[in-house]
Amino acid sequence: MPLLVIPFPAFDPVLIHLGPFAIRWYALAYIVGILAGWAYARALVRADSLWSGKAPLTVLDFDDFVVWVTLGIILGGRVGYVLFYNPAHFAAHPLEIAQLWNGGMSFHGGFTGCVLAVFLFARKRGLPILSLGDITCAVGTIGIFLGRIANFINGELWGRAADVPWAMVFPSGGPIARHPSQLYEAALEGLVLFAVLFVAMRAGALKRPGMIIGLFAVVYAIARSFCEFFREPDAQLGFLWGGATMGQLLSVPLFLAGAGFILYALKHPARA
Repeated sequence: MPLLVIPFPAFDPVLIHLGPFAIRWYALAYIVGILAGWAYARALVRADSLWSGKAPLTVLDFDDFVVWVTLGIILGGRVGYVLFYNPAHFAAHPLEIAQLWNGGMSFHGGFTGCVLAVFLFARKRGLPILSLGDITCAVGTIGIFLGRIANFINGELWGRAADVPWAMVFPSGGPIARHPSQLYEAALEGLVLFAVLFVAMRAGALKRPGMIIGLFAVVYAIARSFCEFFREPDAQLGFLWGGATMGQLLSVPLFLAGAGFILYALKHPARA
């Protein structure tokens, strides 16, 4: 254990109580992430210079899509957590599946839910699926960043034992000083990924449908796999095949799919 350990801030997971109701930091992260992403998406759709002319969808299209993608994130994230991370527990306690306020969301499940929402909404509206997916991925980094900050505030998903100067003792992690891996993920999966996609769009990535989807998947998979080396595996799973974690294993197909989208985008001419 390091000589100096940063004490974990005593955050209350509940931001404010309103009578019998409570607004939690985790819920606030989702709400603010969706609203901020919605505003950013509207700005991207209006930026004709990023598309070589008018975007292939309108602001009103994305306004209507927000409900769809919100449901995709929540339902996909929860189903993914149930199936990937704790199927035995939820099979024995099925009523707990709906208790979202107790935490338990999977990024890979939420991403799958987003993909399904994009596909269904684009088919319904007659919109280009890849361009709608590009916008969704470009703004999704905001929610990822806020979600990881909420994980840190809740004192959950903490890291492995560490002797670095910034190690922390988390209330639910025992007396061991640990990596604040939630902050690592917020930085790499949120801020760095946001910056990569922003630069790519400025360089013309939206003119090649599917490029932002591919970059999002590839960079996220790399960032998540790296951060998993510092994050304590879920207790009910531990280390899996070859010493990998569930997050790393799920990132492999995500990386391969992202590489496929990038190759597809590069093989097709840019929008003129």
